[in-house]
Amino acid sequence: MTSRTLHLNAFLMGVGHHEAAWRHPRVDPARALDAAHYVELGRIAERGRLDSVFFADGLAVGPHVHRNTQAVFEPITLLTAIAAATTHVGLIATASTSYNEPYTLARAFASLDRISNGRAGWNIVTSGSDAEAANFGLDRVPAHAARYGRATEFLDVALALWDSWEPDAILQDASSGVFADPAKVHRADHVGQHFRVAGPLNVPASPQGRPVLVQAGSSESGKAFAAQYAEAVFTAQRTLAEGQAFYADLKGRLAGYGRRPEDLAVLPGIVPFIAPTTAQARALEQEFTDLISPDYALRQLSGMLGVDLTDHPLDAPLPPVPPIDAIEGNKSRYQLVRDLAEGESLTVRELIARLGGGRGHRTFAGTPVEVADEIQRWFEQGAADGFNVMPPYLPGGLEVFVETVVPILQDRGLFRREYDGTTLREHLGLRPHVNRYAVEEAERAAG
Repeated sequence: MTSRTLHLNAFLMGVGHHEAAWRHPRVDPARALDAAHYVELGRIAERGRLDSVFFADGLAVGPHVHRNTQAVFEPITLLTAIAAATTHVGLIATASTSYNEPYTLARAFASLDRISNGRAGWNIVTSGSDAEAANFGLDRVPAHAARYGRATEFLDVALALWDSWEPDAILQDASSGVFADPAKVHRADHVGQHFRVAGPLNVPASPQGRPVLVQAGSSESGKAFAAQYAEAVFTAQRTLAEGQAFYADLKGRLAGYGRRPEDLAVLPGIVPFIAPTTAQARALEQEFTDLISPDYALRQLSGMLGVDLTDHPLDAPLPPVPPIDAIEGNKSRYQLVRDLAEGESLTVRELIARLGGGRGHRTFAGTPVEVADEIQRWFEQGAADGFNVMPPYLPGGLEVFVETVVPILQDRGLFRREYDGTTLREHLGLRPHVNRYAVEEAERAAG
């Protein structure tokens, strides 16, 4: 066994990450609306001993419903159903700091964490679309810097609320009639620019202390936020060199916040098309590409780049796009797509084909051995601590990964054969969470 342990998260989306997955004969599109489908996926991931499953989220239908299935379940609610059907696999939900309140969101995640006995994680996002803003009384998305300012204060409040119950606060002493020690239940008393929250939270701490913090932005603001707070980062790099540069940059920022490199797991996305031969895997990928609806793909691309491409010729290169400073949405995804188009001189048709599988995440077609080789290469050459596995179709894409790729990684000593712990924090090899008030009490006792 190597000194490092590979981490694998299953990023689950409807009936698959490929935008045309719902049209492919390997898929039953009706399952996107069936909660039992997602419970089954959680069980498959646990059978493969994966660290966690993860759901993205958006707060608007958007303009694309004509051509694609939409996420139909709020993820914390959905993960609670999966928690009841599993015992070990971690449960990570996306939730926005832009359109929630710290108390209610901290309470929801604390509830999931207790229900699952310490398996919850929060993917922290700031929401970057005008369609989402319109559902919360705004004409357009707030500025990028303003969203991160709110996010920082939001998280500070949530952390204080999760610490408001010390681990030994609950006594449940029936003979004396004492349920909890009030000296170990603390108010937050937060007063800031965006929020005023008294506390304490009305959900006591879970076995892992608080949910694991996950982040997915790769902009400068996103990397600064991740270096200070995140315990896992979902990212999108398409080449080993890009992965190595991002990994070194982000890990190098941790010391400035008193953190160690192992306090944060970097997990690039990979969309694997897996088949017994390379040719069959590439043919399978092409089957999905052939099902892409160009009008849908152009609207998706328009949203990523901030340019209306709906009438742009498919076999022409991209028109001029705005500078990144003019983008208030997802800056890191904008940069990735622009670099891909310009770096490889792609036409719009070629670009939407390359983006169809994972919206800019790396797509890889190969045999189980070839997929395992690629994962190992990035892991051992300083580009990743593991991967955010994004099956192009579900459930089959996850099943084939668990049944064919995971055993190879296990045989090579890279991945666990059994879970070593029960909490998500343990799966990721993170240090136990230490409640802030317990630290203060220990410091006072030490004099």
